[in-house]
Amino acid sequence: MQQHFHSNGKLLLTAEFLVIDGARALAVPCQYGQSMEVEEIEEPEILFESYTDEGKMWYDGVFSITEEGISNIYGSVYGSSDEKEGERLVSERLEQILNALLRIKRSFFQNRGFIIKNRLDFPRDWGLGTSSTLLSNLAAWTDINPYYLSNATFGGSGYDIACATSHQPILYQRVQADSPLIGKANFDPPFKEELFFVYLNRKQDTREVVKRYKELNPEKRTHWVNEASFLTESFVNCKDRSAFEKLIEAHESLLAKVLDLPMVKRAYFHDYPGAIKSLGAWGGDFILVTGTKEDHQYFEKKGYSTIIRYKDLVLNKQ
Repeated sequence: MQQHFHSNGKLLLTAEFLVIDGARALAVPCQYGQSMEVEEIEEPEILFESYTDEGKMWYDGVFSITEEGISNIYGSVYGSSDEKEGERLVSERLEQILNALLRIKRSFFQNRGFIIKNRLDFPRDWGLGTSSTLLSNLAAWTDINPYYLSNATFGGSGYDIACATSHQPILYQRVQADSPLIGKANFDPPFKEELFFVYLNRKQDTREVVKRYKELNPEKRTHWVNEASFLTESFVNCKDRSAFEKLIEAHESLLAKVLDLPMVKRAYFHDYPGAIKSLGAWGGDFILVTGTKEDHQYFEKKGYSTIIRYKDLVLNKQ
C-alpha cells in the first residue's frame, strides 16, 4: 500500500536572518511544493528517488538498514554540471537525514525497507524549499516533530517547516527550537495585483551568510531583532502600496546594515521606479517587486524571464 504526503514551498517576506534570533517574521507558503510516495518492501533497505517538476529523475540512491545505522551504498545525480560531487553531497545529506530519523524512531525501521519517491512542483533552483518540504514529508510519514528533525539535520530558524503545512501566510517567531510561536497573518494586501516576484537566478550560499551573521555583535543583533519585528507588524497591517514601498525601503536598509551588503535595487535595478525587496539569501533566488503588469517589461528586457504574480505564487486559503 502506498502512502502519500505533500508539503508546501515557502518564502520569507520579512526578518530574514534576524528570525534566527527570535525576530517576528512574515512568511508565506507557496502554491508549489513537493510530494512523496512511500511503499513498504521486505528487504532492509531504502530505495530513494527524486524527480524534477518536469518528471525527470535527478537523484536515485540505495541505503542499507542495519543495527549500526543507515548507510548509502549507491547514489547517482543526473543533470548536474558536476555529477560526482553532487552525488556525494546529496547522498551524504540523505544519509544524515535518514540516520536522524533512525535515532528518533528506531522501531519504525525494524525488519522492513521502503521505496521513497519524491516529486517537486517547482524547479530545484528556485529556492522554494526542496529540503524543507522533504523534511516535512519525512516527519509526517514517521509521525515525529518536524522541528526536531530539522534541528537534528539542517538547523535554521524553522520558518520553512512551518510554511510546509500552512495554507495561508503566517507570523513566525522562534522562541524555542522545537516549538516556535506560529500565528495566522491576516496578510492579503489590497494592492496584491501590484506585487510580483522575479527570479534572479543568482544562487547564494545561505549557510555562509548565516555563519557571518552569527559572528556579529550580540547586542547589535538584539536591537536589529526588535526593529525587524516592528517592521513585520507594519508589513502585515499595511493597506496602501505607497506606504508598503516605504516599508520595503526601511527593511532593505536595515538588512543592508546588518549584513554589510548592498541593497539589491541599488546594485542591479537602480532606475526601476517601484520598490524591490530581497528575499532568501539576499541577492539570490527571488525578489519581491511593486509595480504594474507593464513594469514586467523592465525585467524582461534585462533578461529575467521568470516573473510570477503574487497571487499566482502565494498560497492563501482563508
